[in-house]
Amino acid sequence: MNGRVVDRLTFLGTGDAMGVPRVYCDCEVCEEARNSGTNRRLRSSVLIESTEGDFLIDCGPDWRLQMEMTNRRADITDIVITHAHFDHIAGLPEWADACRWQGVRGRVYAPQEVLDIIQRQYPWIATHLDMIANDEGMTISGWKLTPWKVHHGFNGYSYAYRLEKHDFGWVYCPDAIGLTAEQKVLMDRLDLLILGTSFVHEEAEYSGRSVYDMREAAELVDELAPIQTIYTHMSHGVDLRQELDLPVGASTARTGMTIDLGNYTVLLPEE
Repeated sequence: MNGRVVDRLTFLGTGDAMGVPRVYCDCEVCEEARNSGTNRRLRSSVLIESTEGDFLIDCGPDWRLQMEMTNRRADITDIVITHAHFDHIAGLPEWADACRWQGVRGRVYAPQEVLDIIQRQYPWIATHLDMIANDEGMTISGWKLTPWKVHHGFNGYSYAYRLEKHDFGWVYCPDAIGLTAEQKVLMDRLDLLILGTSFVHEEAEYSGRSVYDMREAAELVDELAPIQTIYTHMSHGVDLRQELDLPVGASTARTGMTIDLGNYTVLLPEE
């Protein structure tokens, strides 16, 4: 790495919209998540730490717990949002209140149509947070960030982000299915792809689905050939105790897992 300090990414949450365990469910995965916790998954979000500043991608309903778990409390002032579904924005009111109490202004970055939905959902939120459109791309903590719209199936659309710094490029795409050739263009020559895969094999009718399953993801990974792939946004349909048939170079994220954005050192959280 030529002596450079490598930025780090921590998976604050790796679950789908309902998280794991699902409160109403007593399946084997949910019961294990309650008892020993291998499959316990908060809603998907990542923390990027850099000498040039730290930021989050997404701020779901587990934001407060995620901040407590990482001992960050409320010192984050920059959050990038992928789309305005509750599991990606429901923590924003708590964050806004934390900013108010600390006398600081947080900054929310997202495409304008996403910001518009957030402001309709929480009309008062701009009192404490700056809402900054990033449709044309942006630079944050030294990372060149490029958003683009991707199919989210039955749930409409989401945005994926490509981030580049020095000679390292990676994509965060937690909610997508059936990407078109045009939507895959920014996924070429990746060092790292973080991709949402809610099930190993989802049996629901395709027209009513919203996220890749692991079989479909394997085909996408084979086509894109990133150096490393990490699956996130996993439902109770994924049991991390089982041996999963993953593509070469692919693995599953665990809550609290940290990776270096440069040399793939993986640090699992202490049990």
